[in-house]
Amino acid sequence: MTALRSAIFLVLAVAVTIPFGIAVPLGGLFGYRAGCAVAKLYAWCVIWLARLCCGIRWTVEGWENLPDRPSVLMAKHQSAWETVFMQATFPPQCWIVKKQLLWLPFVGWGLMGIRAIPIDRSSGKSARDQIVETGARRMAQGMWVSIFPEGTRIPVGQRGRYGQGGALLATKTGAPVVPIAHNAGEYWGRYAFRKHPGTVRVVIGKPIPTQGREAASVNAELENWIEGQMRKLNPERYADP
Repeated sequence: MTALRSAIFLVLAVAVTIPFGIAVPLGGLFGYRAGCAVAKLYAWCVIWLARLCCGIRWTVEGWENLPDRPSVLMAKHQSAWETVFMQATFPPQCWIVKKQLLWLPFVGWGLMGIRAIPIDRSSGKSARDQIVETGARRMAQGMWVSIFPEGTRIPVGQRGRYGQGGALLATKTGAPVVPIAHNAGEYWGRYAFRKHPGTVRVVIGKPIPTQGREAASVNAELENWIEGQMRKLNPERYADP
């Protein structure tokens, strides 16, 4: 039954991705708010399809922690679920993505429609400079910036290396960092076809101040908070450091 429900979800998700892959960049021609509004509708479609077809529900703790100005959202990355969830529920945002994603039909077009910032992660300092330069410009326009500091999906129970690109952007602009932890990987695996029913727990932390601080200090505080929350969400999965 799990396989069948997952297959139905996949078919329906692809079916909605195709028209939205055209609609999002068309909306983006009228400004980032229009593009993000269409992308938000698409993300809601996918997140609700996952709920209806696969039984993946969610709870959120900490909505009150969101600042009232553009900030840098930095989240644990375990699956595709948190990507569509954040797009559906958080303020208009652009994503830091690996440049290869822009080559994908429909998905890549949609990312361009929401002004995503493509980077070559192998370029090191050049990628960080691009995050800071372009990210600051997006935030000045009123957009939030979303980034997965680990850079790629990490299996449940593990932690990746936290890159400093997002922290550099935050310290250069003085924008707060909003840390986000969740356990979506328990139900929607890293690259898994099968999706399992359950309730994803999302925790939004208090903003991390960045003005007058070094990026390394901000990044260390972010990592400690996220990984500490992961041990609270699923203590059986995460060993004490």
